[in-house]
Amino acid sequence: MSAEVPRVALDLDGSLESLGNSMTDLADALDATHECELVRFRSLSAPHSANEARLRGRALWSPFWRRGLGLAVDRLLEPVDVVHVAGRATPPTRATPLVVSVDDLRPLRGDSREHQRITQLRRAVDHGALLVASTRSASHEVLRVLGVDRARVVVVPPAVPLVEPTVDGSALVVNLTGVAEPFLKMAPELIAFAEQRGTHVDAVASATVAQRIRARGIDVQLLPRSEARRALANARVVLHISDGARFPSFAIAALAAGVPTIARATAINRELLSGAAALTESDDDVLPLLRDLWDSSARRAITIAAGRARAQDFAPATAARAYVALYREVVRG
Repeated sequence: MSAEVPRVALDLDGSLESLGNSMTDLADALDATHECELVRFRSLSAPHSANEARLRGRALWSPFWRRGLGLAVDRLLEPVDVVHVAGRATPPTRATPLVVSVDDLRPLRGDSREHQRITQLRRAVDHGALLVASTRSASHEVLRVLGVDRARVVVVPPAVPLVEPTVDGSALVVNLTGVAEPFLKMAPELIAFAEQRGTHVDAVASATVAQRIRARGIDVQLLPRSEARRALANARVVLHISDGARFPSFAIAALAAGVPTIARATAINRELLSGAAALTESDDDVLPLLRDLWDSSARRAITIAAGRARAQDFAPATAARAYVALYREVVRG
């Protein structure tokens, strides 16, 4: 196969998104480029549609692939030039170059550190895989933790699922990712702010974080991550509270939907959101910014325009063009 039209096997089980399957969005955008031939497959689940390849013995090999072991996946696929995975399965390949997107840094950090994930990624690199970090700051962390050669880690932002523009949103939507304590401290002020404006606070959170919020008796509407799109459709302002371990897809989707967004000034957020979202160095800055973005028509208009422009950098079509270029480089060796 020519490096100009690479044939790529893409694992659709790699998405970590609550807004939709970002790997399916990437696959559709790759097809739309007409610059690569795509073979869709799933490493951890059964095919969902007729256009997905069936891997014989997948159920047997999936547990091994989670550890980077087992049968080479390219033995189960038709001939391809590149295999691209992005989830917790990193199946080995026999002769085909492997690209592994690393969008979640939590398994590489502190209390969440997973020996299995670190070993799995190191093993993949030792066998020739190329790791793809979502940001420059994330790439530095991957290099530091894994101790691999710098040339084995590149940067390509993932596709952020497309969302509908938000029209007349009325709620304060708080997205909690990897950290809850800042919200628990701010909640009384945020609830009072919302009540003064005749609205409420929606908190999008994992089941574990939602349980902590309920235990504190905090009067907010709790939404599971599966309801992220519904929350965004009703948002007037988004407050994105994260530990900086994951790509801020919810915040970028909010910008794309035209919702002014406040986020903590983590390294990843500075790199991706500066100039588009309002970044806070301290949680004490949140309320003044919230008042401004809620009440000032001029500030809202400027922020909405800047956010929509920035979000285009992470649309599926943009990610697809970047990945096509990467696939070509990989095939060229």
